[in-house]
Amino acid sequence: MQALNSEQQLIIATVRRFVEKEVIPVASAMEHRDEYPHALVEQMKQLGLFGLNVPEAYGGSEVNSTLFAMIFEEISRGWLGLAGVLGTNSVMCDVLVHFGTEDQKRRFLPGLATGEKRGGICLTESNAGTDLQNISTTAKREGDIYRVNGSKLWITNARHGNTFLLLARTDVTAEPRHRGMSAFIFEKREVNAANGTMTISRDIEKLGYKGVETCELHFDHFAIPAENLIGGTEGHGFKQVMTGLEAERLNVAARGLGIARAAFEEAIRYAQGRITFGKPIAENQTIQNMLADMATSIEASRLLIYSAAEKRDRGERCDLEAGMAKLFATETAAKVSFDAMRILGANGYSKDFPVERYYRDAPLVVIGGGTNELQRLIIARNLLKKHKVNG
Repeated sequence: MQALNSEQQLIIATVRRFVEKEVIPVASAMEHRDEYPHALVEQMKQLGLFGLNVPEAYGGSEVNSTLFAMIFEEISRGWLGLAGVLGTNSVMCDVLVHFGTEDQKRRFLPGLATGEKRGGICLTESNAGTDLQNISTTAKREGDIYRVNGSKLWITNARHGNTFLLLARTDVTAEPRHRGMSAFIFEKREVNAANGTMTISRDIEKLGYKGVETCELHFDHFAIPAENLIGGTEGHGFKQVMTGLEAERLNVAARGLGIARAAFEEAIRYAQGRITFGKPIAENQTIQNMLADMATSIEASRLLIYSAAEKRDRGERCDLEAGMAKLFATETAAKVSFDAMRILGANGYSKDFPVERYYRDAPLVVIGGGTNELQRLIIARNLLKKHKVNG
């Protein structure tokens, strides 16, 4: 990893100070109440965190992928739910930056960069999660609008957001199926006969990842202006979304690293202060072995993330590296949070300590951004292609 320059060091120091002073003191209590962090979101807007991957020409700050990952690590170390508010916003920005028309960039990116426009990505359906080609939501052209019908599931920021990225079928007969898929950006609109409806049919109750809402959306002849078709041409939505998800895997990996780091820091602090049989439990070899393994996995995760980020910044494909980083860092989050709970014993199982929150949050990053089972397939296919034997 290249050394950070003075400006980048200042950015990280500012985010870390925000997390330690404003986020960590309130995170557990708000998470237990499943309370949306309105005040913290306003502070993130003031810090410019919504425009991290938006070019300066459109009102953003456009940091490189390594710094982007470091910022997500810091925020997730404080509260994963808060990182979720930023995460889906960054995917929308990434898709627009790479594939949006100039008009779309000028209409949406400045608002997304300030956080005034923010929301979610409408991809997953009840029968289409990992297999996005199986979506059934349709968008049919009618003059200067598209009429959308169908449902989307697991939509982060659905209630408190106002701008969304949608993947839908514009050609139901296309083969292969991904060639009939298009991406749109849309805003919540007043419900009337002309606009159709987009309704939140339910909020999904979750084990963890609380504070930020996750909902099911239903579209009934919902109108999206044709000018909001990403790139202006039908049939490219699958590629556009998958490119955005490559970047998302890096930010999900960084979120996993943040969870693991928070759990480790709590565990090593507790181990040095907890006295049993006349000495700190940190002096027990078993505890030392656990701490050593936790720290080593965290550092390995960090290096995998930075390696993938640097390759992406060079403009190279990094699906192999991003898949490895996402797989390892999120599995590390699950393992380290569980081991931290074991080190704390009964206290780790109590809401009096934040370790139980880390343990509940970790499965989300294992599953989200493409399940780790999918990451293994992506990794294996790239390795087989890279090491193909002729003859």
